[in-house]
Amino acid sequence: MAFWLFIFLLFAVGDSKPTNPINQTNLQAAMADMRTRSYHGFFILLKFVNNSIPDSLQNSGITFLMPNDHEISEAAVTPDQIHEFILSHSIPTVLDLLRFPNGTLAPSNIPSKIITVTKSKRSSLFLNNAKIVTPNVCVSSTIRCHGISTTMTFNDLHAHAGHLTHQSSCSRFHGLPK
Repeated sequence: MAFWLFIFLLFAVGDSKPTNPINQTNLQAAMADMRTRSYHGFFILLKFVNNSIPDSLQNSGITFLMPNDHEISEAAVTPDQIHEFILSHSIPTVLDLLRFPNGTLAPSNIPSKIITVTKSKRSSLFLNNAKIVTPNVCVSSTIRCHGISTTMTFNDLHAHAGHLTHQSSCSRFHGLPK
């Protein structure tokens, strides 16, 4: 009897599937699109933190905002800041470029880092200081990715005594003090 129970458990464990295969598939497809469109630097950073990204962020409702390789190489990102860099350059929703009105505030995946959407008269779209230069990079998954002109700087929002106050600061990824 114990032998048959062992055989049954062996097959049951052998047939088990990852708990989140769709999310991983979407993320892998998005990462393949990043490489195809020459966003190798962002791809590599994302690959470093892939296993530490919460499952809630690996769903289909995420948008990555990717600086080009030159801009990433110029950013002062240390190994312990990679996770924060990726989260600050992503939005926990699908970014539909046509539906965001001028002045919209969108949260990044770091609650204190807010992204302001600005549309210029020449139909350019800016997210904080970064212009979207290559929209819709990721087309093979439900994850959205847009190439941006530079690493983003942020205005940090801090809750103080029940009120929201703005503290203007450049992102530490440019190596500037807060």
